[in-house]
Amino acid sequence: MLRAAILLALAVLAISASPTRATQVSTEQQAVAMVHRVEERFNKDGLAVTIEAVNDKSTPEFHERDLYAFIYDMQGVCLANGARPALVGKNLISLKDQDGKYLIQQMVAIATDPGSGWVSYKWPSPVTNKIEDRSAYIEKMGDYFVGVGMDR
Repeated sequence: MLRAAILLALAVLAISASPTRATQVSTEQQAVAMVHRVEERFNKDGLAVTIEAVNDKSTPEFHERDLYAFIYDMQGVCLANGARPALVGKNLISLKDQDGKYLIQQMVAIATDPGSGWVSYKWPSPVTNKIEDRSAYIEKMGDYFVGVGMDR
């Protein structure tokens, strides 16, 4: 009986530690929920604290599997990026993805009108670090916009 319990426990551990499980793609609902968590932090603690939390990869509420948050101003300046801190402080309004889409311009347009929505693009996955199809949910947040990207 004890041996069967040990084998069962080892099987469960092996399944939960498998690479497929670790790189599981997130859902749209999880991306939207993360955007709302960023907005809650912004409303409670202000911009500076929110930027610090989004940039800190050890903050689990803003970094999960293939999900991470980012914040831009409406002119295209990256204020926070949970996966690529080298982008922080840069104006990326003219940034194009692999297909030639003006990524940040599309996000600004969504944040401006209708105020929230999805954009699809090609970008390095935080899981594989390879260019992949990604989508991001964007929402206006005061004079800024917040987004959460996810692998597709």
